[in-house]
Amino acid sequence: MNTVLVLYYSRYGATRTMARLIARGIDSIDGCQAMIRTVPPVSADHEATADAIPDEGDPYVTLDDLEQSHGLVLGSPTRFGNMAAPLKYFLEQTSSQWLSGTLSGKPASVFTSTSSLHGGQESTLLTMMVPLLHHGMIIAGIPYSETELVKTQTGGTPYGVSHVAGADNSNDISESEKALCLAQGKRMAELSKKLNQS
Repeated sequence: MNTVLVLYYSRYGATRTMARLIARGIDSIDGCQAMIRTVPPVSADHEATADAIPDEGDPYVTLDDLEQSHGLVLGSPTRFGNMAAPLKYFLEQTSSQWLSGTLSGKPASVFTSTSSLHGGQESTLLTMMVPLLHHGMIIAGIPYSETELVKTQTGGTPYGVSHVAGADNSNDISESEKALCLAQGKRMAELSKKLNQS
């Protein structure tokens, strides 16, 4: 069974909803399964720590989860055109995986949510790819054969699916965004299968 890790951070829930839709796309491909994980928030109080197991929601990711997966889909809300600090903090703990090349050759993709249409979606997606490239991962976007990329009036980019949450985070995931989440999940599952067979 090919396992694709869907790793995200979400503060208001939109990125979590996207992660679950992407996971549905992964699970729809025979021989593939999604593993959904999140990261704990970081604190300005250096002594504050989160419990090892969250009170609710998805489990926190471990380095073993990352190593054992056959692919990675990384999701974050936009923070000034970049990924959120909790996700970056986790990635900064992956030096041993970088040194050993554990992730090299595995497929990866990214997704994001912003409060506004021009809130830095594309810069966030592009900068999220950088540490994955350092790990030697094979980056996959969404091809324009997914016609929702042309039709969408909300989120969606060839770099990865995106969502426009609105200033008060009240916008539901649009039909185009849903379709692109599912498509990205399916694409990652299919790529992980092909690469794992070779």
